[in-house]
Amino acid sequence: MIDYRLPFTAYCLLITTHWLMMTDELRDRFPLIDAEGAKLLRWLEEHPHAPKWTHPGVDRLSANAVTRTAEFARACREDFPAWGAASTPNWLPAFLAYCYQQVPLYRRRGSTPESFLDAPTTSRADLAREPWSFVPDDVPVRGITVYKTSGTTGHPLRIITDGDTLALYLPLLQTALAAQGVTLDGGAGRVAVMVAAYQQQTYTYASVSAVLGQAGVVKINLHPAQWRSADDCAQFISACAPEVMTGDPIAFSELLQLPITHQPKALVSTAMSLSAGLRQQLEARFNCPVIDMYSMNESGPIGVCVTDDAFPITFSLLQPRLFIEILNENGQPCAEGERGEVTLTGGFNPYLPLLRYRTNDFARLIWRAGRPMLADLEGRAPVVFRASDGRRVNNIDVSIALRHLPLTQFALRQAADGTLTFRGRGSSVPEKQLRAILLGIFGAEARLVFAPWVADDKMAQYQSDLLFV
Repeated sequence: MIDYRLPFTAYCLLITTHWLMMTDELRDRFPLIDAEGAKLLRWLEEHPHAPKWTHPGVDRLSANAVTRTAEFARACREDFPAWGAASTPNWLPAFLAYCYQQVPLYRRRGSTPESFLDAPTTSRADLAREPWSFVPDDVPVRGITVYKTSGTTGHPLRIITDGDTLALYLPLLQTALAAQGVTLDGGAGRVAVMVAAYQQQTYTYASVSAVLGQAGVVKINLHPAQWRSADDCAQFISACAPEVMTGDPIAFSELLQLPITHQPKALVSTAMSLSAGLRQQLEARFNCPVIDMYSMNESGPIGVCVTDDAFPITFSLLQPRLFIEILNENGQPCAEGERGEVTLTGGFNPYLPLLRYRTNDFARLIWRAGRPMLADLEGRAPVVFRASDGRRVNNIDVSIALRHLPLTQFALRQAADGTLTFRGRGSSVPEKQLRAILLGIFGAEARLVFAPWVADDKMAQYQSDLLFV
């Protein structure tokens, strides 16, 4: 390990020697790294409070990746997603033809449909079964990356991509931050992004981004077992002083408990629904904006949560070439403003061109100032409960009613006899308050039981054993 108490000239000599010795290994992991980036990487990897790294960091960009990323960033700023309630984007016909000519999965279906709406939908099951069939014939296979994930559903996926495409996440993050007036500057010698998780096991790494001017990008696991001593986690985060931290509500709930001295520019929540109550707690603790972003492994970031008077959960779209439909259970387009399944076409990953890809997330498509937005967004299929007087209760009503509370995660299940079981995770909300809200929805006569959280990160948020006829 480098001793940073050495005289500056000796330190520089030691860094230079290390750079010369490690060039081949570093160039394999980081083709575009420079001396400043190498110095920062070593500092991150060997910091005395660093976590137990579980994976080597990489940033395998090609020579033209920085230019491509800059062009994509410009498109994200200027080419806003725009189509009308009864129209489609002008790039869609050419994309449809390309898919049927170049992509094995779609080509097997026959000739290119005359109408986009005649194209069959695809699903997560198609991708899980044969991810290679989504890869077009005309994309290079050298340098591809296969990312394995189970997402929030517990069903494994393999996402095929490459290093250049992974860099495009950064402009989308910058676009989401810009919606709150926050800039992600990057630059040599600083950590730009820190990704925080809280899991029993996950990949952790230190990396340096050429797109961000040799700034650091770090993923850490806040779980105590991943650190050598109890105070290392807070010490490392404070020492890194990241511009922006990203994570899910579970990780951010844990972050609240740490004695961190650093104040980031923003916190960006992904992967799970963020309650307004938890967001308010985070904003008060870190004195920075907390941004809720809708993202999927298959598509990358899709939208960023914005304020809307009519709908409390509304997302502004981020990707200029991602078309969104809302379909009913029969695969037909819903009426304008009707809630249905979010279905994606397009995207920025050339190895995974999506064509009418049903996400199993549900929302409404609305328009504000001529731009499409997602409203009442909630992951997974709607679940219908029954109130004590026999009324049907949609799970979105429960989400909205509890949204103002600082709940990290919760689950509600209704048994066949009508009994409701509520489980909360990482919450200081009094049971009396939760009971009052839930009985206000389901009726004073509803049978409501509170149970401890089960140690299962993949627990379904809403479940019902009732049969409706």
